[in-house]
Amino acid sequence: MSETTEQNRTQTPDSGSEAVQTRKATRRGGGDPASRGRTTIADGVVEKIAGLAARDVMGVHAMGSGISRTFGAVRDRVPGGAKSVTRGVKAEVGEVQTALDLEIVVDYGVSIIDVSREVRENVIAAVERMTGLEVVEVNIAVSDVKLPEEEDEEPESRLQ
Repeated sequence: MSETTEQNRTQTPDSGSEAVQTRKATRRGGGDPASRGRTTIADGVVEKIAGLAARDVMGVHAMGSGISRTFGAVRDRVPGGAKSVTRGVKAEVGEVQTALDLEIVVDYGVSIIDVSREVRENVIAAVERMTGLEVVEVNIAVSDVKLPEEEDEEPESRLQ
């Protein structure tokens, strides 16, 4: 409703004539609904979004350093353990801005510069679209190159 005066015409039951009533439209709470409160976004939320966006880029084999991938692979095999999408991602989240550090492993033969650029673009687009935060920087550290003949660093399962 607007804050202008509305005119309502009602029929009076006894006279048959029209009486003019005016009433002012009221707006409850005052102000824009978006400004009535505060939304905070946890670092972990931004880390998940960034981790998934980075993994979507062709040429990214894995996220995180060798040791974190090894521990993550063990944790993933524990019953009830969930795959960590935040592995290799660190976020600092402020009220309106965020900064990200990513550690990736790229496939052998891809252009590291091109993969890094695509990861940066994909992460920025996803985080800004989903959170509304301004991404001020995305630092990427390439910690390893996955060679075609290398096996993944997942431990052998003792169960069959």
